[in-house]
Amino acid sequence: MQRILEPELMSDEEQAIAYANADFEEPHNHFIELLKESVGDGLPDSGVALDLGCGAADISIRFAKAFPNYQIDGIDGSSAMLTEGEKAVNESGLLERINFIQANLQDTNLASKNYTVIFCNAMLHHLHDPSVLWNLIKTAADNPSVFVMDLMRPESDKQVDALVEEYAENEPDILKRDFRNSLKAAFTPDEVVSQLSSAGLNELDVSVVSDRHFIIFRQ
Repeated sequence: MQRILEPELMSDEEQAIAYANADFEEPHNHFIELLKESVGDGLPDSGVALDLGCGAADISIRFAKAFPNYQIDGIDGSSAMLTEGEKAVNESGLLERINFIQANLQDTNLASKNYTVIFCNAMLHHLHDPSVLWNLIKTAADNPSVFVMDLMRPESDKQVDALVEEYAENEPDILKRDFRNSLKAAFTPDEVVSQLSSAGLNELDVSVVSDRHFIIFRQ
């Protein structure tokens, strides 16, 4: 199946609220577990983390609870998503540890701050040009650990339908629509390997971790 682009930013308020209220317990806990397994052993006890495309901050909050001695910067280009993220962080009592930055990746440079780890969940498939992410990671000072998790594009519309039915059957229509569009906008692992090679990031590993996800990581 050919890749079909979707909007890069989730800028609609209704969409942001739907994501903030959605139940991502299973996939987001899985994200943290895989991050620990892939790069956690190489992380110091304390540091500064960067959540690229942080959205409504659920991953940032889960990371903060799993790594209690870390400060977290969350970057997102959508003001609607960051508004929901600020609400969630306030409710979680983590205002002193999670800081938000509204910016597009294209306008971001990581050379001025030493991050210990950079992580990113479900953002790669939104990028029309994936090299934006890989080139940004290359600008990061001090060679931080990297962990990226994203959707994997199925081979057919039939497989898309099956995944939507299995994982989004009870979700609101807006989330079903977005999940379907995201699956079609996602990359294959082979495409990501090619992207990393073109970016000169061959040291990053790519691994399939579920029927719909793969991870990219560097300790």
